[in-house]
Amino acid sequence: MRVRVRHKLVHALEPGTRTAIALLRVTPRNHDGQYVQRWSLDVEPDCRLYPHEDAFGNLTHTFTVEAPGDEIILTASGEVDTQDASGIVRGTLERFPPTLFLRPTPLTTLTPEVAQFARLVLDAATDDLGRLHALMSIIHAEVKEAPRAPAAPAMGAADVLKAKAGCPGGITHLFTACAQSLGIPSRHVSGYVAEADGNGHAREWAEAYVPRIGWVAFDCGRSLCATDSYVRVAVGLDAAGVTLLKGMGVTVKEEVQARETRGGPRAPTSGTSAQSQREQGQRDQ
Repeated sequence: MRVRVRHKLVHALEPGTRTAIALLRVTPRNHDGQYVQRWSLDVEPDCRLYPHEDAFGNLTHTFTVEAPGDEIILTASGEVDTQDASGIVRGTLERFPPTLFLRPTPLTTLTPEVAQFARLVLDAATDDLGRLHALMSIIHAEVKEAPRAPAAPAMGAADVLKAKAGCPGGITHLFTACAQSLGIPSRHVSGYVAEADGNGHAREWAEAYVPRIGWVAFDCGRSLCATDSYVRVAVGLDAAGVTLLKGMGVTVKEEVQARETRGGPRAPTSGTSAQSQREQGQRDQ
């Protein structure tokens, strides 16, 4: 499938700001099942973009604008070819061992309540992959997904569990904290999800590490593993590490279009996805 993305962010600045400095994390990179055909970034006011890679290998850009005015407008656009891999993510740049992603952050702190919630899946399966699918299902059933305002931070795992509601980033924090409490490395991912009508959106989901299979992508809000409708952009320990635009102001407006431009297989159910992942893991042994 080919996914066409257009993402516009309006970043408001404090009146009288003389110099604006920002970090962008909106550029996807290639891996197995994802090939970037073209990608461009445009910033208003006009400025020079400096490309870098962060500690996790994410493609980033920094820029500085002198006398920027009241706002900065960022537009990212491009086309990405994707293939459905039943949620399995391979060929990514991995600078750290999976055990690094057992490290909690303030947003994925393991509280007694979160640990008790995670233990609900212990009897659902005897292996990590089965427990991860059970965890995705129970979070989807118990926690309602709610939209997040552009400037609002994602809630931490404990707060999402208490409220029984959260944005995709907050729900991902809960999944990550629960998976880590079970001894399963888990991390935070940002990117885009395409829809046939073009009303796609920026989204966050989780990846968990399963021995003999590798990293597997789980979207608890939609209760499925990532398909060819997903474009993977950045990875980190939590939402703070995959922020699309980090600067001196506040993002006040966001417009996203992510459109499927070529037909392909649709998302499998959770059960068939789990079976496909097991089969692929067995073939690779």
